[in-house]
This record gives sequence, C-alpha cells and structure tokens, in this order.
Amino acid sequence: MRESREPVALGPSGLLARITALGDDGRRVYIRFQNGKTGFFDVVAHECAIGDVLLVTGDLDSNSAQVQQVPPSTWPDDLWVGIVKIKLSDVTVVESSGQFRRIPTVADPDYEVGNTVLAGEVQGVTRILSPKPIKYTILPELDESAIDHYRLSDSGEPNLGFDDFGGLPDVVARARELIELPLKESERLSAIGARPIRGVLFTGAPGTGKTMLARIIAARAGAEFYEISGPEIFSKWYGQSEEVLRKLFAAAAKHDKAIVFFDEIDSVAAQRGDESHEASKRVVAQLLTLLDGFQSDTNVVVIATTNRPQDLDVALRRPGRFDWEIEFPLPNESDRLDILNTTERRLSTFGSLPHEMVATHTAGWSAAELTQIWNEAALLAASDERTAIREEDYVGGFERVADYRNRSEETGVDGTER
Repeated sequence: MRESREPVALGPSGLLARITALGDDGRRVYIRFQNGKTGFFDVVAHECAIGDVLLVTGDLDSNSAQVQQVPPSTWPDDLWVGIVKIKLSDVTVVESSGQFRRIPTVADPDYEVGNTVLAGEVQGVTRILSPKPIKYTILPELDESAIDHYRLSDSGEPNLGFDDFGGLPDVVARARELIELPLKESERLSAIGARPIRGVLFTGAPGTGKTMLARIIAARAGAEFYEISGPEIFSKWYGQSEEVLRKLFAAAAKHDKAIVFFDEIDSVAAQRGDESHEASKRVVAQLLTLLDGFQSDTNVVVIATTNRPQDLDVALRRPGRFDWEIEFPLPNESDRLDILNTTERRLSTFGSLPHEMVATHTAGWSAAELTQIWNEAALLAASDERTAIREEDYVGGFERVADYRNRSEETGVDGTER
C-alpha cells in the first residue's frame, strides 16, 4: 500500500549564478549563470564576495528579478585533476589539461605547490592525489641501458685509422683540425682563451663518408661516441624524446672526451613553422637548450650530418651551435683511385686490378657506390667457389653497380620513367 504524504510547500524557483567579479566601488556585482550567460546587478548594502552562489528568481528581463544568497554546496561543482602551480593566501592557481585555473585557497587539505590534486572552482582543493606532479602520460623508465643503445662499444671505429679513409684529404685535414685537435688539446685552447668548438656540421651527398670519418676521429682521439640516426630519437611517448636527449648529453659530459653524432639531423631538427609537428618543435627546442648548456670544462663536440642544410632550423646555425661546417664533395678521379686502393687493402684479392680504369669511368660516384663494387665482386668470386677477388670479378662488380646506377637515373622516385 502506497504511503500517503502531505503536500510540501516549495520556495521560489530560479537560476543559480556565481559571482565572478565586483565593481571598484563594491556595489556592482557581476555574475555567471550555469548556462554560461552573464549579467550584473547593483546593491545598496550587501556583503558579496567572488565565488558566492546566488539564486536569481523572477523576470530576468525586467527589474523585478530577486537575488538571494544560497550555500556554495548548491552549485554543482565538477571536480578535476591538476597540479598546483601557485598558492597564495586567497587564490590558488592549478594547471589542468594545459590550462591555468584560479580557485579559492582552502586550509584543509594542507596542499603545496607541485602537488597533484583534485579540485573544483567553488570548493577549491578537495584532496591531494600525489605529493609530486604527475605527467599526462607515464613514460617508460629510461635507465642507462637505454642510453647505451646510442653508444658505440669501443669508441668509434677502433680498427680504422685516417689512412683507411680514402680520398678527400682536405676534408680529413679540416675535420681533424676542428674536432680531433680540440678534443685532445682542450686545456691548451682553454688557456689561450679560445671559444670551445661545440658543433660541427658535415654537409654533402649521401655516401661521401661523413659517418665513417666521424667514427674514425672518435677512435683516434680516444673519445666516447654516441650516434643518433635520424628520426629514431622520436618516441611515441609524450616528452620522452627530450628526455633521451637530456640523458644522452649528460652521459657524454661525464667522459673526458666525447662526440655526440646526429646522422641526418634535418629529419630531427628541420625548420620550425606553423605546420611543423609539435614533437619536432619540442625536440628542436630541447636540442638548442642542450647546445647552449655545456659547462666551460665539458669536452664534448656535437657532429651532425645533412645533405639538405637549407632545411635546418636557422637557430641551429647561430654562434656556439653548428657554426662550423665541412662540405664533403663527391670524390674526383684522384680521390676515387685512392678510395679503391684503400678499400682493397681490407680484402683478399688476386693479381693486379684495373683501378685506374674504374676511377676514370666513375665520375659522379660516391664513396659508398665505389665500395659497393667490392661487394658485388665478392659475390661473383664466391659463386665460382674462390676465396679471392680476381680481375673478372672486379670488372663484373663495376658493371653491376654501373647498371644499377643507370637504371636508377632513368627511373623517377615513383618508379616511372623520366
């Protein structure tokens, strides 16, 4: 049987509004309704404070509306998570979802700047969730083993020397002057008062030996070598790319001598613009900060390679960053002959090989393409069950690489004939 109830008399119904501001004279009161609309009214003698909740009844479009104060708990306050940035006696600023929110300061709970809290616009902080600021995405831990991924075991190329780098003698000499000498003679240069060389940019076509020379310099100078190959620095985790860079530079700075090497830096630090990806902007900004943050006694040189220097962010080329540049041209005939003779020393060959002929007929070839001749020649020798490269293998390898180059030049990047 349904229980009968006596009728209940309801008070006036209306709209809830919050006081958002007060006039300079304290008489004009500005309010915001739950639906987002705003308004104001004047009072003669009424104590009002920002954040008070009011019930507005009557006709809002006339002067007959009535206003009365109600408990703050009547305002439906949505709670959200944020990090306390500023705490004053009356106002607290909390960062939430990338925005700063102003809330009233409360005594309980006793929170501090840096706490992760649960808060609302009216109630203020209601609960401390963590004494530390939490990140939007929890990153996987980056320990020393993660940084070791970028470190070459046994500095650079320990079994190679400058005699193993064929051709481009002027380039080798300049690189040794700008990188090897400062690493070995940092104390003397410091005593002279010279500005440390922090960044050197290697420019030139792919396959001209930029990475190989950097590794040889590290080995000969006894420097630790950290290598980052293009976009592998980018992480799917928000903020982890910058953390990797910070840890990597910190690890390099712990050594007496170190080289941090960026291969294809244009893929990491391209010119920033309105259409640039946010992750790329953050990485460029972090890299600039690290280049500018070296201590005076830090013996680290940063080398970067690119075949599109015009695409680099202009800030990277300012003094104290990558303000030194070495261009790696395609080898001329003399360089090509030297490269062929040099690379032969590391292989098993039989008889005299026609290096002069190959050097003459390979104008425009890179060092990597010349080296590819030996790979093809080795395959030909092995297919004939021999353990040494003969002249016919060598010539055959040259013809294979030449044929591949011709087909590549005749075909566009999309596979269509030009």
